[in-house]
Amino acid sequence: MSQMDFANLCRHGKQYSGFDADDEQLLVAEGAKLLPYLSQVTEQFYAELQQIPAARPFLEGRLNALKATHKAWLDSVFTGPYNSDFAAYMHHVGDVHVKVRLPVEFMTSGTLLIQKHLIPVLADLYAGDPVMMGRMMKAVSAVTGFCLIIMQESYQTSLLARELEKFMAITGISRALFNNLASAYKDTPAIA
Repeated sequence: MSQMDFANLCRHGKQYSGFDADDEQLLVAEGAKLLPYLSQVTEQFYAELQQIPAARPFLEGRLNALKATHKAWLDSVFTGPYNSDFAAYMHHVGDVHVKVRLPVEFMTSGTLLIQKHLIPVLADLYAGDPVMMGRMMKAVSAVTGFCLIIMQESYQTSLLARELEKFMAITGISRALFNNLASAYKDTPAIA
């Protein structure tokens, strides 16, 4: 299997989420104003997750560690940089979610819950400047979407790897033979 191209994944995630250079600059410039509120956002996020019966097994016995990790991630969301290293970090976060078998829809709903708890903070901080409030809401929506797209790539990669393993087990094809076939196929011009 090939190594993940995190620079390309980063570009892809930004393009599909609408997370642009203006958003990046704005989040880094304004991020320090949000940092004091991120512990509260994390607490609200996990309080709400604990009310969802299907989420409880993923939280039991690990709540404090999860909160610390979540808070560190939120800090990175508002400090940047949003480069290939950030994409690699977000992909790793996705991998961890895959390994604990967290359903992919939990990541999507989790992103929405985070936005739910960040929006009131933005509304309070920028109440006197509706233009800046709008810009920040757009940037927060874009960066959380960017993170989600990258994390979901972990699920796609994992699903493909599992399906490939099943295929190789059923057919008896070795990894080396499969890699050779895939390489030969990739280098063959398409038939029109």
